[in-house]
Parts: sequence; structure tokens; C-alpha cells
Amino acid sequence: MRFQQFEKKKNQNWTKRVSTETPLKKPLVLVFGNRYALEDENIYEEVKQLFPDGEIVFGSTAGEIIGDKVLEDSITLTAIEFKKSKYAIFRENSIDNSKDAVALGEKLIQKVPKEGLKHVFIVSEGSFVNGSALIQGLETEIDNAAITGGLCGDDSRFEKTISAYNENPKEGEVILIAFYGDSLEISFAQYGGWTPFGPERIITKSDNNILYELDNLPALDLYKKYLGEKASELPQSALLYPLSVKSKDKKESIVRTILTIDEETNAMILAGDVPEGSTVQLMMANIDHIVDGALQAAELGMKNRTNKPELAILISCIGRKLVMDQRVEEEIEEVIESIGQQTIVSGFYSYGELAPFEGNINCELHNQTMTLTLFSE
Repeated sequence: MRFQQFEKKKNQNWTKRVSTETPLKKPLVLVFGNRYALEDENIYEEVKQLFPDGEIVFGSTAGEIIGDKVLEDSITLTAIEFKKSKYAIFRENSIDNSKDAVALGEKLIQKVPKEGLKHVFIVSEGSFVNGSALIQGLETEIDNAAITGGLCGDDSRFEKTISAYNENPKEGEVILIAFYGDSLEISFAQYGGWTPFGPERIITKSDNNILYELDNLPALDLYKKYLGEKASELPQSALLYPLSVKSKDKKESIVRTILTIDEETNAMILAGDVPEGSTVQLMMANIDHIVDGALQAAELGMKNRTNKPELAILISCIGRKLVMDQRVEEEIEEVIESIGQQTIVSGFYSYGELAPFEGNINCELHNQTMTLTLFSE
């Protein structure tokens, strides 16, 4: 693989971070940036001028990761030339599919050639898509390739997210990057590091990603009781107190973030499904534990690799970023310490992370986790 990396800070020109002496051939160009910056009507043409034969994927973020840095109000660009491997990119729009994430996932995966498929990476709109349902649709036609990726972000505004493939970013886009090649080694992992507290409760009423009742009581009332004074800051304060959800048919607990609340129905809308009968427990942050969670994710990703990774795409949760605040780069530094200083690092802070649990190929939607996808040829 060969790489070039650029960054563009607010009201400034593109700055090279990593460069090659000769131009890259037909690179995959990953552009992650602040939503306002990506709404510039000239952004696609700017990137196209840098990489005329590049295949360009955009995604808005809640913070940009490049190297060992976490940036804000900026755009980062990582261009990758694969020497021995191939990739193909496909897109669908959630708005065009009536916001039916299962149907969108099914349509998207039907476009993908399955022969030799090694891995699927997703950059999805993050404002209204049900990530669990998207995964359900995507997994209807693949059983031998893993899915990783993330839902785009919009800082802590939660107004809208934008993404695109070979055009200016817009709302509703879900982009799929399919990777092929016998020499391509891809590993992945995820880990949280949040601490459960308080009593366990049972979900007695829910509808997909809408949580209505816990132990036959209004879920929102119970949640506000635990938040105390911070209840007035909902939904933003919910990022600091996610839910651990253990479904009856799953071995592992998943973490769910509350995206917004519905005062009229006393309900909470979460980033992914919360099935009835699941056990729920509140979680809280210990910064040292969260940083250690990032290290554990990296160690899991490196566990069975044959070759050292050349590229790492990190997707971490906005909730982690808000909790760690000035210490946020510590989790990136821990990952780099484990995967190697020579690895090119790109990524973003998201509204949801996609990755299987350790030892599994089936993807899950996570919140409040650090996920990484490691590539080498």
C-alpha cells in the first residue's frame, strides 16, 4: 500500500501530513470532516483536483482522527493505493428507501459481487438510520465476510449528518466499500471500558430502537431519576450515561446510547434496537477505564495477525470524546502504541460503531466503543 494524508483546518488550505514522491494510482480516498466544512459546495471538486482518478468517500464526524491527533472543525483526507488488492464502492440513500434500513441494507448488499469478497466497510448517515436494522439487511447475503464501519456524526449538535461517494456530501447516504484480494489481511476489534452501576431492569415494552418501559414503568421517568440535575440537559447528558443491554439470545452485552427523548410518550429513542425481555443496566465513565478499553481493542485487533498493519481506520464514539475531553488523544495514543508507530491512522468520532464481537463474524451496532479495522497487503 502507498498513502497520502492531508488535513484542512478552518479557513486554511490543505496541508500534507504523509506524502509519496509519485502520484497514487486509482486511490481510495477517505474524507472525514466537520459537517459545516463538508457542506462547502466546492469540497468534492477540491478533493477531485488532488486525486483526479480517486474514488472519494465523504463522511461527517463528531471529531476527526488522523495520526495520533484528534481534530475539530477540520477535514482529514487519507488516500490509499492498493498494490495487490481491489475494492469496489456502492451507495444507497436512506431517504429514497423511506428510511427503511433493512430494505436499504438488502438493496446495497445485492449490488456487491460476492466472489472473493474479503471485507465490507460502511460509512453511513447517522441522524436517523437504525444501525441494527441496517446490519440485518446487509447480512442477508453475506456469511463469510465481516462488516465494520460507523455512523457519521455532527459534533454534539445532532442536527444532521452528511456523506457521499464521488459527489458533494448530502443527507441519507450509506456507502459500502467492498474489499477483495488473497494478499489482503484485515482484522478488527471493538471494546468499551464503561462501568455498569445501579440495579438491573427488564425491558417490558419497546419497539425496535424505541424504549418505552422498564419493569413496567416509564423508561424515561426512571432514567431522569438516575440523572438527577443532569436530566435538564437531555439528550446531550445521555451520552455520559449509556445503557448496557443484554438480549436473551445474545452472549455479549451491547452498549446503547440515547439519541433523543420523547416527552409525550415518556420514551427514549436509542441508536439501535433494544428488544423486549432484555436486561438493562446504567453505565458511567471512568476515564482511565475508557482509555484502557481502547488499548484492549487494539490488542484484540492485533491478536491473530500474520503481518503488521499498514492502515488502521479507527471509529470511536462521540460519548467517549465528550467524557475524555482534553484527554481524548490518550485513547488514540494507546492504540498506536499497540499497533505500531509505522501504521497510517485515519478515522472519526461517530454516532455508532459497527464491528463483530471477538471470535465472531456477525456484525453488531455498538455505542461508546472504540473500534478499529486493520489492513495490510
